[in-house]
Amino acid sequence: MVQKVVNILSAEDIRRTLNRLASEIVERTETLDNLVLLGIRTRGVPIAHTLADQIHRLEGIEVPTGALDITFYRDDLDQIGVRTPEKTEIPFDLTGKTVVLVDDVIYSGRTVRAALNAVHDYGRPNVIRLAVLIDRGHRQVPVHPDFVGKQLPTASDEKIRVFVQTEDGRDGVVLSHE
Repeated sequence: MVQKVVNILSAEDIRRTLNRLASEIVERTETLDNLVLLGIRTRGVPIAHTLADQIHRLEGIEVPTGALDITFYRDDLDQIGVRTPEKTEIPFDLTGKTVVLVDDVIYSGRTVRAALNAVHDYGRPNVIRLAVLIDRGHRQVPVHPDFVGKQLPTASDEKIRVFVQTEDGRDGVVLSHE
């Protein structure tokens, strides 16, 4: 059986989408001085850095950016398989900050739930928001992103794959059937 792969976003589409998301974050953040971005490992991290770079271009401010590994906070490791944890890197206090969690795809919401639990081990933010490149739907927990690049309703047997230059050698988003 041949697996059908459909290109959803090109590198240029991703660039434009992240530019729009950065603008939306700026517009909807009361005080940029308290803004921090936390990328959820793995692909949320380079997306967070791209957003921070774009915010710097727009507003001239450096947005602190960190990386959050949520492996030990997940409640579904038995379903997703064993993972090697990566390093959480948050070189700043989150207390009183506006934290924007950044991920590539939101599906069931379980990753975000785990990320919310993890964040509170690093301080007590004033506000936590969520930015995602792709929203697939299919929530199992009541979580909704504040900033969405593209809503892409999918069937449960479909898979979204996000490619980022630093991890995969190219940028793009594809849809395939499992």
